[in-house]
Amino acid sequence: MSHDDARPIVSAAPNRPAADESIRPTRLEDFIGQEELRANLRVYLNAAKERGQAMDHTLFHGNPGLGKTTLAQIMAAELGVNLVCTSGPVLERSGDLAAILTNLSRHDILFIDEIHRMPIAVEEILYPALEDFKLDLVIGQGPAARTVKIDLEPFTLVGATTRIGLISSPLRDRFGIISRLEFYTPEELARVVQRSARILGVPVTEDGALEIGRRARGTPRIANRLLRRVRDFAAVYGEGVVDAAQSVNALNRMDVDEFGLDQMDRKLLGVLIEFYNGGPVGVKTLAAAVAEEVRTVEEIYEPYLIQCGFLKRTPRGRMATARAYRHLGLRGGSEQGLLE
Repeated sequence: MSHDDARPIVSAAPNRPAADESIRPTRLEDFIGQEELRANLRVYLNAAKERGQAMDHTLFHGNPGLGKTTLAQIMAAELGVNLVCTSGPVLERSGDLAAILTNLSRHDILFIDEIHRMPIAVEEILYPALEDFKLDLVIGQGPAARTVKIDLEPFTLVGATTRIGLISSPLRDRFGIISRLEFYTPEELARVVQRSARILGVPVTEDGALEIGRRARGTPRIANRLLRRVRDFAAVYGEGVVDAAQSVNALNRMDVDEFGLDQMDRKLLGVLIEFYNGGPVGVKTLAAAVAEEVRTVEEIYEPYLIQCGFLKRTPRGRMATARAYRHLGLRGGSEQGLLE
């Protein structure tokens, strides 16, 4: 390790309690990664400010922890408007959404997380609200029922979803901006770790940050979580500096390997290989074998395993690749024709 690599990157206020600081960026310039998305979003924000109008409705989709909520908060801060947050499962009745919409001020941002889980009856209330900023409510029941139209202040809906395929076409088509968030590179995650370390007052070396970035599954949320845990190990077993050696030791003790796979990832691959000869096997069977929910397997574990080339989806089911066999130190992948 060179002298430059070992140089700690320290916060200006190292004794400041971590609880006093939020590590979420509040400006678009501070948001790391997603370069193309960030550049386009800057154009949309500036154009909306110049026109003095509400920004177009925006949909962010991608895996959990990539920054969808953070981007919604940044949009509100950049535009100087209020941010009202809710989530799809919370909006059980149309009246719940109507109450939120009627209380929005001019050009406010309404952020709905997991928007694909919003009930259809509630979703239909959104259609006239998104297009014409009007709310159509039915008051009463039976012959006495009547429709009331309520004018809404112009607002921007920002939706976030991990499963864009579950959003109905009528709702998806009403978003003027649809952006996908990609997994981060280890180098981008190292920058995320360095920034968070400065805020938290944690001395971290460049190679220490990169080691955490390599094992963070391409996800900033995981990188920040690992940084906090490595910090604990460095404080107890080292001198408080998060360097490469401390990162490797701490992450190994947390059972996070050099690819970022944890115990459940390896269990899933191991079961697939040892119990089902590498596949193909259905996701429901695989989830039952590892005692996990199907949705958890599909949304949390599978995307990264596929990204790393350890798993592939086929019409007949999930299959382990030759790379997975090699990573687990097992034989048989190449003989079964499992190619990377």
